[in-house]
Amino acid sequence: MDGMNAVTTPPLSSRLAAPRWLCVLMLALCTALPVQALRIKEVAAVQGVRSNQLTGYGLVVGLDGTGDQTTQMPYTTQAMQNYLQQMGISLPANAAGQLQLKNVAAVVVTAQLPAFAQPGQMIDVSVSSMGNAKSLKGGTLIVTPLRGADGEIYALAQGNLVIAGAGAAQGGSKVQVNHLSAGRIPQGAQVERAVPTPLHEGGSITLGLNSSDFQTARKVVQAINNRMGAGRATALDGRTVQVQAPTDPGSRVNFIADLEELAIDNGSPSAKVVINARTGSVVLNQAVTLGPCAIAHGNLSITISSTPQVSQPNPLSQGQTVVTEKTDIKITQEPGALIQMPPSAQLADVVRSLNQLGATPQDLLAILQAIKAAGALNAELEVI
Repeated sequence: MDGMNAVTTPPLSSRLAAPRWLCVLMLALCTALPVQALRIKEVAAVQGVRSNQLTGYGLVVGLDGTGDQTTQMPYTTQAMQNYLQQMGISLPANAAGQLQLKNVAAVVVTAQLPAFAQPGQMIDVSVSSMGNAKSLKGGTLIVTPLRGADGEIYALAQGNLVIAGAGAAQGGSKVQVNHLSAGRIPQGAQVERAVPTPLHEGGSITLGLNSSDFQTARKVVQAINNRMGAGRATALDGRTVQVQAPTDPGSRVNFIADLEELAIDNGSPSAKVVINARTGSVVLNQAVTLGPCAIAHGNLSITISSTPQVSQPNPLSQGQTVVTEKTDIKITQEPGALIQMPPSAQLADVVRSLNQLGATPQDLLAILQAIKAAGALNAELEVI
């Protein structure tokens, strides 16, 4: 079972009589393969070479009556009025507040400006409704400036939206597939300003590891020094490695290209259990082990039923008929399963035991947290 991961997915089958789902715990089983070497580009990146977030406020027009209700979203009307003024059209003061723009929606436009992006290049943008528009399908985004964190404009976005969904409504019935309030415009923004990247400054470059690990930092340093000469690289801490690089721009680019292709040994990862509390997914890597422990699991169900009872008054008593409720409460507790884990149990034992418990994903979350609190789970527990 070495080198294998276990993944729990949402339940797929039900128990015989009880209306609860069983947890299906799946193992990603593969044929044992030799340890493969990683390249430096897969575990580290050159610091300073990064993308930048852009955002803007715009309007989507051309909707088929599915836009914002301007009586509830006044900023849509105000934005359209400002746009018309830029086009040389001035609306009377009394008419501006009476606009019913059913085909217009206010949106937030976001994009990532890649490193080394130059003016004239095209980038993808995401468009999301910020009002009460029912759908953005078929809409067109008008020119929208995209600004960076410094408030400067770095790109201009415009184009037709691509919505990966469909919806139909008639009378009181409505059918919708996927999400209709957000979409993308491929190559929908043009870069207007480049962001300086400090790649050619100084006589060295700094590699930032994707995760803090002293062992990985040491392996990166050893790989660089063995290939390019002793003293070329130095580990500053568990996450950064400083490398002496040529100062000539062309030579530095070639040096970084060769540097990223250097291979390092893929060491054993630290034991970790990742839990997604929203979906109930649990992922364990091959380094997870258990100490000696015993796990008991049972189910407690409470059923409350109410039966109406009618109370009739005696004849000629001038009383009123009264309807009362008779409540029955029934508590059922299933016997718990007690499983004892042997010392240094491996991943296969953990998975097999949890399957024997018949635990749901929510039960697994509680069981793993309890094992960790008891000091029997030899792994880091991370909840996302």
